[in-house]
Amino acid sequence: MRTKRFFAVFLLVSLVLAGFVSYYASSSPDGLEKVAADKGIDAHAKDHSMKDSPLADYGIKGIGDARLSGGLSGAIGVGVVLLIGGGLFWVVRRRGPERDS
Repeated sequence: MRTKRFFAVFLLVSLVLAGFVSYYASSSPDGLEKVAADKGIDAHAKDHSMKDSPLADYGIKGIGDARLSGGLSGAIGVGVVLLIGGGLFWVVRRRGPERDS
Protein backbone atom coordinates (compact mmCIF):
# COMPACT_ATOMS: atom_id res chain seq x y z
CA MET A 1 0.00 0.00 0.00
CA ARG A 2 1.35 3.42 -0.86
CA THR A 3 2.35 5.72 2.00
CA LYS A 4 -0.17 8.49 1.26
CA ARG A 5 -2.98 5.98 0.92
CA PHE A 6 -1.97 4.31 4.18
CA PHE A 7 -2.06 7.63 6.05
CA ALA A 8 -5.40 8.56 4.48
CA VAL A 9 -6.91 5.23 5.59
CA PHE A 10 -5.31 5.63 9.04
CA LEU A 11 -6.81 9.12 9.39
CA LEU A 12 -10.25 7.93 8.27
CA VAL A 13 -10.25 4.97 10.67
CA SER A 14 -9.05 7.19 13.53
CA LEU A 15 -11.80 9.73 12.89
CA VAL A 16 -14.46 7.01 12.65
CA LEU A 17 -13.32 5.44 15.91
CA ALA A 18 -13.06 8.78 17.72
CA GLY A 19 -16.18 10.31 16.22
CA PHE A 20 -18.68 7.46 16.07
CA VAL A 21 -17.54 4.33 17.89
CA SER A 22 -16.48 6.21 21.03
CA TYR A 23 -20.14 7.03 21.73
CA TYR A 24 -20.77 3.38 22.49
CA ALA A 25 -17.99 3.14 25.08
CA SER A 26 -19.07 2.41 28.62
CA SER A 27 -19.86 5.42 30.78
CA SER A 28 -19.10 3.42 33.93
CA PRO A 29 -15.89 4.29 35.77
CA ASP A 30 -12.81 2.31 34.83
CA GLY A 31 -11.15 -0.14 37.22
CA LEU A 32 -8.86 2.40 38.87
CA GLU A 33 -11.70 4.86 39.51
CA LYS A 34 -13.91 2.08 40.88
CA VAL A 35 -11.26 0.83 43.31
CA ALA A 36 -10.55 4.41 44.43
CA ALA A 37 -14.26 4.93 45.11
CA ASP A 38 -14.69 1.56 46.85
CA LYS A 39 -11.69 2.11 49.12
CA GLY A 40 -12.46 5.79 49.81
CA ILE A 41 -9.23 6.97 48.24
CA ASP A 42 -11.10 9.51 46.13
CA ALA A 43 -12.65 11.22 49.18
CA HIS A 44 -10.04 14.00 49.02
CA ALA A 45 -10.13 14.35 45.24
CA LYS A 46 -10.34 17.88 43.87
CA ASP A 47 -11.38 19.16 40.46
CA HIS A 48 -8.47 19.94 38.17
CA SER A 49 -7.78 23.41 36.82
CA MET A 50 -8.98 22.51 33.30
CA LYS A 51 -12.46 21.39 34.38
CA ASP A 52 -14.08 24.40 32.69
CA SER A 53 -12.13 24.14 29.43
CA PRO A 54 -14.08 23.83 26.16
CA LEU A 55 -13.20 20.12 25.75
CA ALA A 56 -13.54 18.99 29.38
CA ASP A 57 -15.18 15.62 30.21
CA TYR A 58 -14.83 14.22 26.68
CA GLY A 59 -17.31 16.69 25.24
CA ILE A 60 -17.63 20.19 23.86
CA LYS A 61 -19.03 22.86 26.13
CA GLY A 62 -22.26 24.34 24.80
CA ILE A 63 -23.37 21.36 22.68
CA GLY A 64 -26.32 19.65 24.33
CA ASP A 65 -26.35 16.46 22.22
CA ALA A 66 -24.00 14.02 23.96
CA ARG A 67 -23.40 11.98 20.80
CA LEU A 68 -22.45 15.04 18.71
CA SER A 69 -20.44 16.62 21.52
CA GLY A 70 -18.43 13.47 22.23
CA GLY A 71 -17.88 12.72 18.55
CA LEU A 72 -16.64 16.23 17.76
CA SER A 73 -14.42 16.20 20.83
CA GLY A 74 -12.90 12.89 19.72
CA ALA A 75 -12.35 14.15 16.18
CA ILE A 76 -10.70 17.33 17.48
CA GLY A 77 -8.50 15.20 19.75
CA VAL A 78 -7.41 13.02 16.82
CA GLY A 79 -6.59 16.13 14.80
CA VAL A 80 -4.56 17.74 17.58
CA VAL A 81 -2.59 14.55 18.26
CA LEU A 82 -1.85 14.04 14.56
CA LEU A 83 -0.78 17.68 14.13
CA ILE A 84 1.52 17.62 17.16
CA GLY A 85 2.90 14.16 16.35
CA GLY A 86 3.34 15.00 12.68
CA GLY A 87 5.03 18.29 13.54
CA LEU A 88 7.44 16.61 15.93
CA PHE A 89 8.18 13.90 13.38
CA TRP A 90 8.83 16.54 10.72
CA VAL A 91 11.21 18.46 13.02
CA VAL A 92 13.12 15.32 14.01
CA ARG A 93 13.34 14.12 10.43
CA ARG A 94 14.65 17.50 9.25
CA ARG A 95 17.30 17.52 11.98
CA GLY A 96 18.48 14.00 11.16
CA PRO A 97 21.83 13.14 9.60
CA GLU A 98 22.65 14.81 6.31
CA ARG A 99 22.08 12.62 3.26
CA ASP A 100 24.84 12.18 0.71
CA SER A 101 23.82 13.50 -2.68
